[in-house]
Amino acid sequence: MLCTTLCYIERENHWLMLHRTRKKNDINHEKWLGVGGKFQDGESPEDCLLREVKEETGLTLTDYRFRAVITFVSDSAPTEYMHLFTATGFEGEIGPCDEGELRWVEKSLVPSLPLWEGDKVFFRLLEQNRPFFSLKLVYEGDRLRSAVLDGKEELLSAENR
Repeated sequence: MLCTTLCYIERENHWLMLHRTRKKNDINHEKWLGVGGKFQDGESPEDCLLREVKEETGLTLTDYRFRAVITFVSDSAPTEYMHLFTATGFEGEIGPCDEGELRWVEKSLVPSLPLWEGDKVFFRLLEQNRPFFSLKLVYEGDRLRSAVLDGKEELLSAENR
């Protein structure tokens, strides 16, 4: 079992996106994501969020919101519990990132980037300003097989499975 955070930082109708290009053997290689990472021993979701955002971007968050818990189930990796945040306040300047290129991307263009299919699901929920939610995403390889919202609402149609 793996616990992680992921944060999408917002500025003027843009998300700060990380194009993952620099890590070897990276399951997210060439994908666009928010920033975040693995919990360290003893960290709360907020502790992990603040540390990871500072390490990856150089920014200190001043206004953020815990939006969801995303459960990733895969036939090729351990189950991951990702704590999803958005942020609208920060201080500092963006610095270099060891994992790839950081870029502000207009929100309307994000779905056209190389993303995981499940990320598109939770981006839609974020854009709808959905209250706190739980989303379970089940993958076979790179293919999203199911997406279940709050334990009951199946979000994929039969042709998507």
